[in-house]
Amino acid sequence: MILTVTLNPAVDHTVRLDEPLNTDAVQRTNDVRFDAGGKGINVSKYLTGLGTATIATGVFGGFLGSFVEHQLTGAGIPHDFVEIDDRTRLNTTVLADETYKINHAGPTVTESVVDAIIERIGSHAPDTVVVAGSLPPTLGVETIDRIRESGSWETVVDIGGKKLQRLTGTYTLCKPNRAELAAATSEPTTTVEDCFRAAEALRSNGFDRVVASLGADGAVLVTPSETLHAPAIDVDVVDTVGAGDALLAGMLAAFADDGSDEQALQTGVAVASRVVTAPGTTVPSLSSVERTENVHVSIH
Repeated sequence: MILTVTLNPAVDHTVRLDEPLNTDAVQRTNDVRFDAGGKGINVSKYLTGLGTATIATGVFGGFLGSFVEHQLTGAGIPHDFVEIDDRTRLNTTVLADETYKINHAGPTVTESVVDAIIERIGSHAPDTVVVAGSLPPTLGVETIDRIRESGSWETVVDIGGKKLQRLTGTYTLCKPNRAELAAATSEPTTTVEDCFRAAEALRSNGFDRVVASLGADGAVLVTPSETLHAPAIDVDVVDTVGAGDALLAGMLAAFADDGSDEQALQTGVAVASRVVTAPGTTVPSLSSVERTENVHVSIH
């Protein structure tokens, strides 16, 4: 079973305008979505869509936290969150002539709450723990190291690039995007070949595998024995929110089915290609996703 930890969840507020966003003007729309968000929650959403056993945990609080819990319950996503006194954050995306994003920093989370989260994780005896997303202002990366050290589970991380540098010990997998890969390694990531080298540099810093999402260039996966690249599938992109989380979920689902590294990367890219065709973090139909769905993996 794959357990996800979202230490700084959010309500994802997505607004679509049929005109450019204008300064000092009141613009109206009824094209609005509210979704339970945060990287770990998104991974559990997509894993559920893929039929892979998962449970989401983390923290929530206030009326926005209640909305997150209500959404997860309604969607049939297993969850076991720790409630806090502060308020869950709101992340707003405006889709107009361009994409605009405003994210709240997050609530106050104490060490006693972290203790409670670790207790919840242990009670579910997961095979894999995924710690994903930003950290609330009061927590540092040592919290992630604490989670990794607290049980025999494999630990996967998807956090900001600079934070990846400060983790200690070894991790099963990390999933930076292109900018995070550059930040974590101080290496160029302009080309796919650049990303291969940067991912290998990051892998040698305590990660068994590194998968980097590269947007229109697809994704690269570096393992102890090979370096793989899968180009993006040509689809009509509606919204890229959640694409990296979908990539990670697809890979984890394939690994849970004893898939190879190549099959995992194929599945991850196929799932991500489905997700970007839907607005917000909506979960499209994923039951028919095939590992080989127009995804050719090259070995370098």
